[in-house]
Amino acid sequence: MSRKILVAYFSASGTTARTAKEIAEAAGADLYEIRPETLYSAADLDWMNKQSRSSVEMNDPDCRPAIAGPAADIKQYDTIFLGFPVWWYIEPRIIDTFLESYDFSGKTLIPFATSGGSGIEKAEKSMQAHCPDASWKKGRLLNGAGAASWVKKVL
Repeated sequence: MSRKILVAYFSASGTTARTAKEIAEAAGADLYEIRPETLYSAADLDWMNKQSRSSVEMNDPDCRPAIAGPAADIKQYDTIFLGFPVWWYIEPRIIDTFLESYDFSGKTLIPFATSGGSGIEKAEKSMQAHCPDASWKKGRLLNGAGAASWVKKVL
């Protein structure tokens, strides 16, 4: 039985996008960018500024930034790699928007992240709490090379 695979990702600066493309190529998967309705500027991403957009969003657990269309056709996929940069030790709030927008029952979700210093463990727990009906596989922090070999091990 062949699986239909999707790589869905959010990338504010392009780092996660490069990793997502490498994973999609290695897995023979479709690619879907989780794009915010309002793109993030450099000032929005300034984590040192408590008033920056990303800081305000991450300090509000109920914040759900809007995703620009078109919607992903999740129904056709069995396995979904979900990529994001780690923000404040967890996934960006737009990932929560994505997880709460679809029915992932019976789907296998495999997270991957990029980060300058944080791990993926807290994000994995957080996402599983937002989306308990999915079958979650252990994720991986992928900073740079190694994504293709990891994909072959996890599939």
